[in-house]
Amino acid sequence: MKKSFLVCLGGLLSGLVLFSCRKTEEVVQPADKGTPATGQVITSQKQNFVADTLATGLDSPWGLAFLPDGRILVTERKGEIRLVQAGKLSGERIGGVPAVYSQGQGGLLDVQLHPDYARNGWLYLTYAKPGAGGASTALARAKLQGNQLTDWQELFAAQPFVNSGLHFGSRIAFDGKGYVFVSIGERGNAPNAQRLDNHYGKVIRLHDDGRVPTDNPFAGQSDAKPEIWSYGHRNPQGMVYQPETGTLWAHEHGPKGGDEINVITKGKNYGWPTITYGIDYDGTPVSNLTQQAGMEQPVHYWVPSIGPSGMTFVTSDRYPNWRGNLLVGALALRHLARVEVAGTRYVAEEKLFDGLARVRQVAQGPDGYVYVVTEGPGTVIKLIPAQ
Repeated sequence: MKKSFLVCLGGLLSGLVLFSCRKTEEVVQPADKGTPATGQVITSQKQNFVADTLATGLDSPWGLAFLPDGRILVTERKGEIRLVQAGKLSGERIGGVPAVYSQGQGGLLDVQLHPDYARNGWLYLTYAKPGAGGASTALARAKLQGNQLTDWQELFAAQPFVNSGLHFGSRIAFDGKGYVFVSIGERGNAPNAQRLDNHYGKVIRLHDDGRVPTDNPFAGQSDAKPEIWSYGHRNPQGMVYQPETGTLWAHEHGPKGGDEINVITKGKNYGWPTITYGIDYDGTPVSNLTQQAGMEQPVHYWVPSIGPSGMTFVTSDRYPNWRGNLLVGALALRHLARVEVAGTRYVAEEKLFDGLARVRQVAQGPDGYVYVVTEGPGTVIKLIPAQ
């Protein structure tokens, strides 16, 4: 009964707060369970584990990246990069972060290391960039000298700048072939997602130095942005490249229901807002269609909305019974979803950490362990397999 009440309350609060905007995934709600007890074994269907809390007290953490020296970088939306080292949150911060548009869902967002970081030292960041007309989702890269960002290079800024604090996206994914992908939300303006003359509601693809690939699907088309790889997205906040299959996966927030997991393919249209499995926050239809010719169907969708954020594939031998599974953070329903897939087909799902907190990011580290970032409370948790 308590579980059912919490789920219904989440929908009610979303409906009340978000009648005029699309902010469901950002509303902090009470009743989080907080961090698990130290050493507590958590049982699941296929893999028991212990949750080791490495850091607490983070302020709206968003992304994390693993440095070769064992330190972990954690971005906070207000524009700071924190350090987790020696198993705890350091008082040190990374300097050289530019000003960010920290309104609504905007701020400092994802952080990823270049696949060849050991050789080239490039660290990539997405952030809400302030400018004339409002803000844009931007991608930049820099190098880390001690605790200072240097050699800052802005590689891309979505156009046009928009006066909205909604739906910036954004996750970064590398394919290991010299390309970088960035997911971008439609900034609360649904028609943006179907128009090719803007970058919103899109996944973009660039060379890792910011150049536009000539084989992008709309390169050379006068009425389209050449950076676009796919379109028809609402607010994709999870994206991961699966090197074993050469497949790019992403998930995105629906409105009230209709969150999706998609396989992202060159030039494809993913339907928002023409087709959707969700309804608007006031209970009215966004569209009467769930399918239409020329628009992709999701691998999986959630009704009610879980508020997905962050995603990783489990490839580590540390979790033999989870290998090949997707782990997806849930903001609205406050859990970590373990999603079994076969190829690109959805098979089954399990809730981990049900009711714990808003799970913002999940990633597998170079040590093979899974790390989970939550907000409200702001923590970094390491999952250690148990017998």
